[in-house]
Amino acid sequence: MLELSALGLLQLQPMHGYRLKQKLELFMSSCISVNYGAIYPLLKRLEERGQIATIAEEAGDAGCPRKIYGITAQGRELWRQKMLEHPQESWVNSGSRFQIKFFFFGDLEPAERLKLLEHRLRACYTRQDYIESLKSEYPLTDDYQFASRDRCKSVLASEIEWLTEQLAKEKSAIAGVRDSPISAESADSQGKILLTHPLR
Repeated sequence: MLELSALGLLQLQPMHGYRLKQKLELFMSSCISVNYGAIYPLLKRLEERGQIATIAEEAGDAGCPRKIYGITAQGRELWRQKMLEHPQESWVNSGSRFQIKFFFFGDLEPAERLKLLEHRLRACYTRQDYIESLKSEYPLTDDYQFASRDRCKSVLASEIEWLTEQLAKEKSAIAGVRDSPISAESADSQGKILLTHPLR
């Protein structure tokens, strides 16, 4: 995920490693661990593979020059590949990966955004069913366990609602209807979508 994030940020603008770390901390710290011990080796690997290149140098605070990195055509290709792939990973990691991808949605084609949103929504419905299936197999025994389960279900329901809204916006944009208020009928149909699992 760090590679995806770094390439995405360098695609937005060239920057040196320290600035890259700052932006990763600002935008991605809730999804990935950000530290110099991982960033600089990553930049070295990407440069050796020709996916980024040093385009300039500037003086650092300690007098040492700082390399300014820019993404190459090969790096853009790798970034797009990582944006569209769905690796096998834990539920927590898949959620973090999607949030990182969503940050860079503006650099994807509308059809690509739709596919990613639909894939995540299907994953959330599958997770929702899995949690429900465990109720009888693993009964809860105290108020804290019930509260924890309810919190988990609430967070998942909130993400499903948010994803449904984002899908509606993308489809409206594709249809050429931008910034139009959602009618009561549309809102009602969206509520039904949450109950009928439309993307299975």
